[in-house]
Amino acid sequence: MKLKKEDLRRKKKNRVRKKVSGTPERPRLSVYRSLNHMYAQLIDDTTGTTILAASTKSKEIVEDVKNAKSKVEKSRLVGKLLAQKAKEKGIEAAVFDRNGFRYHGRVKAVAEGAREGGMII
Repeated sequence: MKLKKEDLRRKKKNRVRKKVSGTPERPRLSVYRSLNHMYAQLIDDTTGTTILAASTKSKEIVEDVKNAKSKVEKSRLVGKLLAQKAKEKGIEAAVFDRNGFRYHGRVKAVAEGAREGGMII
C-alpha cells in the first residue's frame, strides 16, 4: 500500500518531534506551510500552550504581504514578525521545528526572517 504525501510528512514530523521540545525560556518555533499561506507559532511544550503566533494572514503585515512578489518573501516577513513579537515578550531564542517539511524554500525563509529579526535559532 502506497503512503500518501501527507502520511509521509506526518512520519517525518513524528521523527523530528521525538528530538525537539520547547521550554518557557526556549520555546519551539513550529512552522506550517499550506498552499497559499505560511503559519508560525512559538510553543511551550512543558505546559502545552502557544505563546504567540504569526502568519501571512496577520493584521500587522497584511499590506506588506500584498506587496511581496513571492511566497518566499511573504514567509520571511512572517519570520520577522514572529521575532518582533517574541522580543516584546522577552524571548530571544527558540528551537526550530520544521514540522516534517524540508528545510528549504518557504520553511527556510521563516527561519532566516526570524534570525534577521534578532532571534537565535
